[in-house]
Amino acid sequence: MIVVLRRLRILGLAVVLALLVAACGSGDDGSPTGSRGQGSASESSTTPDKPPAEIKVSPAADTTEVMPDAVVHVQVMRGDLGKVSVTTDAGDELAGKVSGQAWSSTARLKPDTSYTVAVTAAGPEGGESTQTSTFTTHKPAITATYGIVYNQQTVGVAMPASIQFDSVVTDAAYRKKIEQAVSVTTTPKTEGSWGWLDNRQLMWRPKDFWAPGTTVTINAPLTGFQTGEDKWVAEDLSGSMTIGRQQMSRVDIDKHQMTVSRDGATIKTFPVSSGKPGKETETRSGMKVVIGKQREMTMDSATIGIDKGEPGYYKVDTNFNVRVTWTGEFVHSAPWSVGAQGSTNVSHGCVNMAPSAAKWFYDNSLPGDPVDFEGSARQFKPTEGIGVWQFDYAHWQQQSALV
Repeated sequence: MIVVLRRLRILGLAVVLALLVAACGSGDDGSPTGSRGQGSASESSTTPDKPPAEIKVSPAADTTEVMPDAVVHVQVMRGDLGKVSVTTDAGDELAGKVSGQAWSSTARLKPDTSYTVAVTAAGPEGGESTQTSTFTTHKPAITATYGIVYNQQTVGVAMPASIQFDSVVTDAAYRKKIEQAVSVTTTPKTEGSWGWLDNRQLMWRPKDFWAPGTTVTINAPLTGFQTGEDKWVAEDLSGSMTIGRQQMSRVDIDKHQMTVSRDGATIKTFPVSSGKPGKETETRSGMKVVIGKQREMTMDSATIGIDKGEPGYYKVDTNFNVRVTWTGEFVHSAPWSVGAQGSTNVSHGCVNMAPSAAKWFYDNSLPGDPVDFEGSARQFKPTEGIGVWQFDYAHWQQQSALV
């Protein structure tokens, strides 16, 4: 009897132990607790990444021969646009603007240049992604060059703001686009208009002569503009000039006299000798503008087509030379013609003055000073110098490529 009870106690203990082991070794669903713990950790480490943004860039990656007037366009098809940068290898950044989930360039591309496009965007469920690509622009046969004339100079009241191309802008459509791209800012504000003096010279002149002290700023962002067949500009330029005192000279060819005034008051009167009668020698009438000055020079008629040995040939050294046309007209010292000055026109088209008078005029002249010539039947043509004042304002406005 005692043996039987002992066996029952042992059996009961075994059952209790078995039940305890079963309770500790299984979960609510009967699975082993160790296996469930391992499955939870694996699920966390393998959670799928959030879907990236979908970005479309034009020009596409590795595109070559992109034309300088092409537009760079970035579009986020899925997600939200972040930052866009389009840069050259030199670090120059292309300007652009954002509209919704798209970015478009607002400036033209530099010819023969590699660009890198970097786009940052957020995916539809968050998470930032970046896409980078490159493209290369067309290498033109000719790189067009130009300059801002009289940049950072003090000039007279008749000087236009000038952009001069080193070769012709061949097509009216090119000239129109260029004119639309450039701008002039003046202080004080001044009414004026762009116009093309010829197919190389784009000028902005005020309606009337400038007010002394006016500051003029020219902005010409012309990178990527076409000026001819496979001829493109590869740089942006800007410049400025300041308008000096008001000085105006008047040459009466018939009366052989020059009068100089400042602020409307006459300050000097000089006897002069102008060009002798003849279609090739008579001084031109019209409103000219001082182009520049040269202290000493040799005047050689061969430069205007009269060669040595031909009638009218000359070669002479001169002093105090103030240029007023590209066709060889100067105001200069001429000691050899002092006897004719004030009474007779004997020059080959220039205005002759006594040495002391010529020195005064040279010392007191600025590029941009107006010099009005009257009394000759031979008219000054606008392209023979800075001829913007040969037009009245209404006709000058018609020189714009935008009309």
